[in-house]
Amino acid sequence: MRPGLRRLVLGGTVESRHMLATTLVVGALTATFVALLIPVQLFGRGGAAAAGPAAGEDDGRGVMSTQYGPLTPLDREFVRKVRLAGLWELPAGRQAQQRGTTPAVRTAGEHLVEGHTELDRLVIQVGRDVGVDLANQPTEEQQGWLAQLEAARGREYDRLFANLLRKAHGKVFSLVAQIRANSRNSMVRSLATRANTVVLDHITVLEDTGFVDFDALTDGTHPSH
Repeated sequence: MRPGLRRLVLGGTVESRHMLATTLVVGALTATFVALLIPVQLFGRGGAAAAGPAAGEDDGRGVMSTQYGPLTPLDREFVRKVRLAGLWELPAGRQAQQRGTTPAVRTAGEHLVEGHTELDRLVIQVGRDVGVDLANQPTEEQQGWLAQLEAARGREYDRLFANLLRKAHGKVFSLVAQIRANSRNSMVRSLATRANTVVLDHITVLEDTGFVDFDALTDGTHPSH
């Protein structure tokens, strides 16, 4: 074979070998990618199916399942009310400590601060554990009560503080008892047990101020938490 022709054949043979090697590498990478992709896709579908119903799913009657027991709409309302109570009664208590004109009013303010500081810590934990969203600011009505207190002075302040807070605590007291007696959720019952003690203490010290108008407690204008 002539040298020129031999070089041409050999050159073609080297080029063919390079093309064949490249083809084999690409094919191997493609096969590896497919082998990896298929299990991931299958795992994704299987994982979603295995997860089952989400925790806390509504049973159709408003009752949510939790690891601490069923959570009813009334349970959730109670948890939210405890949180809302602290959002306006804590600042009201701090204010009374500073502006109350009698030792009894200032003492009542101190009890409100101590009690709702504790309940606020507890209710935030309960809300997280059972999946209840909680407010971060008082309602418009509660803000209105705080504005009334801010505008009052002297004995007018003492009377307004004692009656606003006494009505609010009286309103929630019956709900606390109902929840403690009937809730099937252990976290909510625990919160209600402590709330029962705190609310009763607050009712007592507010009445001890001597400014509570008991006739007005049943006039249908009770504030609520």
